[in-house]
Amino acid sequence: MKNNIFLLLPNLSGGGQEKVASRLSFAFVNSYNVRIVLFQRKVNYPYAGNLTIFHSQANRNFLWKIKEVHKRINLLKKYIELDKPKAIISFGESANLVNILTPKKKSKTILSIHQDFSQNFEIGKVYKELHLIAYRFLYKRANRIITVSKRIENYLIERFKISQNKVKTIYNPIEVEEVKRKLKEALEEYEFLKSFPYLINVGRLSKQKGQWYLIRIFKNLKKKYKDLKLVILGEGELKDYLVELSQNLGLKTYVWDRDKLNESYDVYFLGFQENPYKFIKHSKAFVFTSLWEGFGNVLVEALAVGKTIISTDCRTGPREILAPKTDFLLETNKPQLEEFGILMLTFERKLLKANEPLTPQEKIWIDTLVEVLNNESLLRDYERKAPLRAEDFHIDKIAKQWLEVIEE
Repeated sequence: MKNNIFLLLPNLSGGGQEKVASRLSFAFVNSYNVRIVLFQRKVNYPYAGNLTIFHSQANRNFLWKIKEVHKRINLLKKYIELDKPKAIISFGESANLVNILTPKKKSKTILSIHQDFSQNFEIGKVYKELHLIAYRFLYKRANRIITVSKRIENYLIERFKISQNKVKTIYNPIEVEEVKRKLKEALEEYEFLKSFPYLINVGRLSKQKGQWYLIRIFKNLKKKYKDLKLVILGEGELKDYLVELSQNLGLKTYVWDRDKLNESYDVYFLGFQENPYKFIKHSKAFVFTSLWEGFGNVLVEALAVGKTIISTDCRTGPREILAPKTDFLLETNKPQLEEFGILMLTFERKLLKANEPLTPQEKIWIDTLVEVLNNESLLRDYERKAPLRAEDFHIDKIAKQWLEVIEE
């Protein structure tokens, strides 16, 4: 008879950790009875096992949040008493907090950490310090902590003073066969893109992803490559700013929910695409301008497609994915042609307008991209090696590492 395990997370919709939980549920279901416990009724990713939803409402004031955490703890405790799971694996800060604080007799508390705590720039300094002190205390109570990068693991050991034996890095998995299958799908109404060279970026339209730098860089590339286009997949809060920036730069800009599609545009904002792989497949290169990351799932997906990657060497993820033989604590200050991709300088965390002068980093990016686009042999070499690296993140290999942790 199979043991039970829980996967605990806020929802199953739209994010990197949610996609990981979805993939792991299918990998675990052959060995365990899987119960996925969610705080919100948001389910866009497929899953295997039973689904339980705690019916939480949207966040309100601080007192309400405390009451909500208490309610979640009590509900989780009841399900633990009912199923007696071997382990509860939680994803994300809110789920990790509930997992840690819920009393257990025999079930293992396993936390999955996807964020780099040193890169939380959206909160005040005092609040951030209190935040870190609380997590330093609470995380020590977990049986196991799984991080998505070695740099996050190192931070927890050095800053949180968590035992090295308790922390382990397991990279996010990818369904290689799914990527290969979806690559065969047609571009349909976007088929005309195959007739043009284009750069592609996939990611939420947010400050973290730094797409305004890519648009400014692309504007300058257009001076040399008249037929070059830029395709951006994703939705987010910076949509209006990015569209306005593109237009103010004099680029003819297509927006998925506004314009009639044709081949005359320079920049294509295509929104969320269920199958990004078919768009990546036909691009000249995948360009990743993130200012910070936890891991960077889309980089592995681009590798699986077999595409040349030009990426910021931001914290954390890109270096470990594209340059696995280098020191994961390094951050480059110049272009580096690494084993599985090109690592570039990371940009400043500052929104820019169309009329502002190019930054030193942007100038270096422009020169590097010109060199890359002119070097077909380099592009082909990276395209050849990319799928080989993607195999290191195959769901079967990653699931095996997770199962070993559960069975310890």
